[in-house]
Amino acid sequence: MASAKKKTSMSDEHKLALAEGRAQARAVRDYLGALEANRPRRGRRRTVETVERQLAETREELAAAGGATKLELIQRRRDLEVELATLRAGGGSVDLSELEQPFVEHGKAYAERKGISYAAFREFGVPAEVLKKAGIGRGG
Repeated sequence: MASAKKKTSMSDEHKLALAEGRAQARAVRDYLGALEANRPRRGRRRTVETVERQLAETREELAAAGGATKLELIQRRRDLEVELATLRAGGGSVDLSELEQPFVEHGKAYAERKGISYAAFREFGVPAEVLKKAGIGRGG
């Protein structure tokens, strides 16, 4: 006869700690993701007109293409349509001000829990002023 395992439930304190960890991770992940999205790209800025022109050219080529070339042109058309929609919606930049406050609230606890240094945040691109607001210093 197999012995029945006793179900153990998490304490409310443990559940609260898990929820806090998720909130910290979400705040840091969202802010760092926005920083990456706003990072300047190399080269010439793409405009709506440029993408529209390339999309028209791709559609023309697609009408006469076949085989693997047609498949590649279909993918290119889809990529250009997504890029065009992003440009028309505001260029894809993200408002950092909305995400900064949660990062400031949770960043220090997250960094301490994960062992992430001030230097690592700075190398990633987090401004020193934001780290200072969050209480993340060079020494710790």
